[in-house]
Amino acid sequence: MPLILFIRHAENDYVKKGLLAGRLPDVHLNENGQAQALALADHLAPRLKKAKINTIYSSPLERALETAAPLAKALGVETTPREGLLETDCGEWKGQALKSLRRDRLWRSVQSHPSLFRFPAGESFADAQHRICREVETLCALHGPKDTIIAVSHADPIKLAVAYYLGMPIDCFQRLVVAPASITTLYIGEKGCQLLSLNFNLSFTQPRR
Repeated sequence: MPLILFIRHAENDYVKKGLLAGRLPDVHLNENGQAQALALADHLAPRLKKAKINTIYSSPLERALETAAPLAKALGVETTPREGLLETDCGEWKGQALKSLRRDRLWRSVQSHPSLFRFPAGESFADAQHRICREVETLCALHGPKDTIIAVSHADPIKLAVAYYLGMPIDCFQRLVVAPASITTLYIGEKGCQLLSLNFNLSFTQPRR
């Protein structure tokens, strides 16, 4: 099975201000996020020159596509939007401040019992996990065992995928950390899965541009 590099989108003002963007349109990378995307391309492109990469898969949301763009350009490939890589549908919570949501009585379930939680008028974490893992299986079926898959997505879907392939209960997935512009690497083989990196973050080495 292929090697999968999950990349969380880089910083945007919703992340910076502590707002839950969800699937809101027109959420773009801010200046720091653009620098993070460039740093990712600078770091990964030389290391992937010998890898067989025909495209970069990305969530269709702008912040993910903008994160993928510099790396796609550096590798000379296109970016392919994939609905399966979308952010969790936060329903009525999208656009709201996390500070306010933490005072909601439902927030405790988000952190302690996410397996039972569904966002109001949105998606459950269980459904989101099924969606992202189905997407991973679909992408793996499109590639050979020695290929490398690059998938640009969002924090919760990446964490949910990692939890599933490591055999972690959904109720434990919030213990994982996936920061903006971080790289998480999974190898999914016939004899099992290996987490090769989690939340590898280049923020401390970002170039000034």
